[in-house]
This record gives sequence, structure tokens and C-alpha cells, in this order.
Amino acid sequence: MDLRLLRFFVAVYEEKNITLAAERCFVSQPSISNAIKQLEDELNTTLFERHKKGVNLTDEAHYLYPLAVRLLGDVNRLPSLFQQRTECLPLKLGNFPDLSQTALASVFACLQQHIPNLLLELVDHDAPADARLTLDMFKQDGEIFLPLWEEDYVLCMLPSHPLAELDKVRPEQLHQHDFIECPPCEAHQQTIGLLACDGLAVNLVAKAEHKTQVMHLVQAGLGISFLPTGVLETAKELVTVPLDGPRMFRRLGLCYPANKTLNPALTETVKALSQFVRQ
Repeated sequence: MDLRLLRFFVAVYEEKNITLAAERCFVSQPSISNAIKQLEDELNTTLFERHKKGVNLTDEAHYLYPLAVRLLGDVNRLPSLFQQRTECLPLKLGNFPDLSQTALASVFACLQQHIPNLLLELVDHDAPADARLTLDMFKQDGEIFLPLWEEDYVLCMLPSHPLAELDKVRPEQLHQHDFIECPPCEAHQQTIGLLACDGLAVNLVAKAEHKTQVMHLVQAGLGISFLPTGVLETAKELVTVPLDGPRMFRRLGLCYPANKTLNPALTETVKALSQFVRQ
């Protein structure tokens, strides 16, 4: 169907007069009349009843009008839709598991605020990506690490645990308590090392690869463990106690290539998150 027929129909419907519709569309009156007749023939229905002062609208015209307006609107939006796709800045971002949901939401809100046309795709931490939200310890050669936030490690346990009543816990007070280890965790290795220096040790009862898995094991009552505050945001039923000793924390941020030209999306992302750091 010729879209001009629908445009002429909408003009006649809104003006309720063929002459006024012709003036609005910058065409002759016979052109409008012929177009309406052609449209009526194609639809096999009567849209207008002509009279000396104009036209009356039929039920079929009332039915067609919103459909025609919507269709013409969609057609008119096509160029801008494709222009928006052309102007989008795609960014594939690797996302380390077990990060603070609050901090992550703040990072994404910062990107949305500063880069409205960013087309963000989140992928697994080890998948190919333009950049990664990760720990500083995972920065590779040839990468720059932009620090964004830090999370302290605290001892977590069920409220019924004997250490739950303490304001702070000294390393030696962990001796022989059931402990859940996260093998890649520097804080856990640091704790075990501190105890070993004094001939003490925790009782390792379980291991887990991810911090949320450790948290679930603590929630199940298997033992205690050190976890970053960001992971514990959702574990309201657990009691947390800071360590009375050297600070244990992890630093999180954006890792991106240092030795190649950044794509426009990543350039804008680094710029936006550099402002995020200063907030």
C-alpha cells in the first residue's frame, strides 16, 4: 500500500474537509479525492461520506485512523532509530563475581549518566571483553588498573557462635575454630599465615571457589570465615566482627589495555569512571 494514501486519509480525517486536507498536504483537491477513492477500493470499504460542507466520518474511518497514525509514526521514526543504532557506543565489560551489588549499581549509574548512548554488554570475568571490573590482583601485564572502591574483610558467623559477642577478634582467638577457606583469597592466606607464625591454626572444614559460596556455607552453620563487606550486603542474618590486627581489604576497579588505542566506548568509560573515583 502506498503510504501517501494513509497520509492523505489522516489529513481528511482530521480536517473533515477535502479542500482543507489538500491545502495541508500541498496537493490539489482532485489528488486527495483520487487517493481516498483508491484507498477505499483497496480496503473495500467506505471511509467518508461526502457532502457540500465536507465529509462525515464512517465507523470504518474511526477504526482505521489510530492504525494509520501508528503506522505512519513508526515509518517516520525509522531514520532516527537507525541513526541511534549508528551512534551507540558498544562496550563489552567482563564482570568479576562476588562484587558489591551496591557499588556495581553505582558504577553502572555513573556510566548511564555520563554516556547515555552506551550499549553495555556484561560477560563473564574470563570471557573476551574490552575491559574488566575486577580485583587489582588480577591486573595483567599490559593493562592499567583504575581503582574504584575498596572492601574490608570482616569475620562473619552465625549469631550463636561464641566469637559473635566480640567487638574485635584477635588472630589467636581463631585457634581451632571451624573455618571455611576460599583458596584464591589473600585475606585467608594472610590469616592462616599469622596463626602459623604463633604455632596456631584454624580447623579447615570446607573450601569454596567464590565468596558467595563461602557465605552460604557460613549461613549453613559449617564454620566462620573472613569475607569482604561488599559480599555480605545481603547476609543480614550473619554477625560480622573486624580483625584486631593488620587491615585486610581488597581493591576493585577497571582493568583496561594500556598498549593499544581504546575504542570510543572504552575511552568515555575511563573518563566517566575517573570522575566516579573522585566522588
